[in-house]
Amino acid sequence: MNILILSGSPRKGGNTNLLVDAFVKGASQKHQVEVVSVHDYKINPCVNSKATEMFDISKMKWVREPRNYSINQECVEIVTAPHTDLWQRTYYHFRNDNAPVLQMETEEKFFSFVAKTDFSESRHRFDQCGVALYLDSENWLKASVEYENEKFQHLGSVVTNRGYSDWATTAIPADVKSMWYRLSRREDDYCIECSRDGVQFSQMRICHMLEGAGKIRFGIYACSPENSNFTARFTDMQVTECAWNAHDGQQPDA
Repeated sequence: MNILILSGSPRKGGNTNLLVDAFVKGASQKHQVEVVSVHDYKINPCVNSKATEMFDISKMKWVREPRNYSINQECVEIVTAPHTDLWQRTYYHFRNDNAPVLQMETEEKFFSFVAKTDFSESRHRFDQCGVALYLDSENWLKASVEYENEKFQHLGSVVTNRGYSDWATTAIPADVKSMWYRLSRREDDYCIECSRDGVQFSQMRICHMLEGAGKIRFGIYACSPENSNFTARFTDMQVTECAWNAHDGQQPDA
């Protein structure tokens, strides 16, 4: 008898793989067994409107509720207030902690969060909107496009551990006015990716959150660090199984 096993889990080395391996070990003694696993293929999460209907916007709660915003199942709009920002200490020697963040809680150790941002109205230096994981004022991360001038803007991310921020960035053209992000969690390690079309994602960074091992909060944010404001729009939000696969190269140290 020939047996074909289709493994639908995107996680390599997870519980599904353990069950499949156990079955194969027993069945292969008397039968021909072939395994086809999703994690061996690059399959992007669905990003159509039907998928976003599964995302429960009511689970998201404000950290610093903004004065002007609108929320429905399909779209969140945040009108930023002047002089709002997130930063801790490094280089600039100031601490800014007043940007609004809309988040949900989870204890799930493996997942991905996807969101599309529209910042077509940003016109002032450092105007920004994107995804965030905000635990408290000294432990958080964010990814966004920050407007600089009419020629270019910064696509980047900030990771803040125990009160010190870093900033990893690259210049992109100023006419880019929308960006997709995918934030993935594997226990207390995180991967931030971006995409222009919501299909092909490119890695921005991998990082470790010192306080990010247990219950976390994640979602979206927008702010205007200088004397400006704009309307940031967020659509196509969804939570999926973790799209960041386990490393399949060098094994962990013992």
